[in-house]
Amino acid sequence: MATTHKTRMLIIGSGPAGLTAAIYGARAGMEPIVVQGLQPGGQLTITTDVENYPGFRDVIQGPWLMQEMQAQAEHVGTRMIWDTITDIDLSGPPFRATADSGDVFEADTLVIATGAQAKWLGVPGEQLLSGKGVSACATCDGFFYRGKKVVVIGGGNTAVEEALYLTNHAEHVTLIHRRDSLRAERILQQRLHADPKISVLWNKAVAAFAGDPLAGGLKAVELVDTVTGEGSRVETDGAFVAIGHAPATSLFAGKLELDESGYIVVQPGTPKTAIPGVFACGDVMDHTYRQAVTAAGTGCMAALDAERFVAELDFATAQLTQA
Repeated sequence: MATTHKTRMLIIGSGPAGLTAAIYGARAGMEPIVVQGLQPGGQLTITTDVENYPGFRDVIQGPWLMQEMQAQAEHVGTRMIWDTITDIDLSGPPFRATADSGDVFEADTLVIATGAQAKWLGVPGEQLLSGKGVSACATCDGFFYRGKKVVVIGGGNTAVEEALYLTNHAEHVTLIHRRDSLRAERILQQRLHADPKISVLWNKAVAAFAGDPLAGGLKAVELVDTVTGEGSRVETDGAFVAIGHAPATSLFAGKLELDESGYIVVQPGTPKTAIPGVFACGDVMDHTYRQAVTAAGTGCMAALDAERFVAELDFATAQLTQA
């Protein structure tokens, strides 16, 4: 039987943004519910070494960090529910969300922290060979390419970080980039060019992934020169697509304002959407920084603003009652 859950604060998503919002919301007495979604813990659950999260002088593990955040949120009064929201009604408050299980959630305030997902190239062979040599997560699948040759496609921070990580496993890593310069941070570029296990192919776009999923998987990557149009082929055991991420906002299309890239539009410097009582935090609204610490910061902001919204709602309701 479907259940209706009522809460002062509903949080959709359980990455650093959602869990930080939950911690602050719980401490404010709002007894938040977090619906964890398809990837509980967010992208950090597929990240191994984390060395830039404040408070830890030694490298920590992404999954461990998210486990600790969830434990802290639960300790202060958050209720975690493993489900996925499939429909949302933003005409409230109360706001109403329906989950895949059939359960319904009613909340006075809503915090959206659904994060972002990996982008794909959309070329022939990509989906056919997904999991058979083509991947979008080096930390998930890099172990399977010990002593082998792999390629990474992209030119930003994600691609360079993936390439550097893969040197821990692969014999050689080839970075393929469609331009003649990288967009990645300078320090990452320096590390990339200093690594003897990494080479770069400039001005090359992937035209197709070649191989047979039933006979060994990926065999090669078909390339086209973005300057001359000349075709080429790189034999490889594995290919990692690292061209960034797309915000998980399909649930809110037509219900909230989204920008041209699909990110939720918020008031500058705040997590406030165009609908009072609905807040967005983390990678679902941040297309610039996309870091765990900034996601956590916006999660804190969303919870504080949500607390103020609920207080104002209670005051208005009390005034009407007295009248």
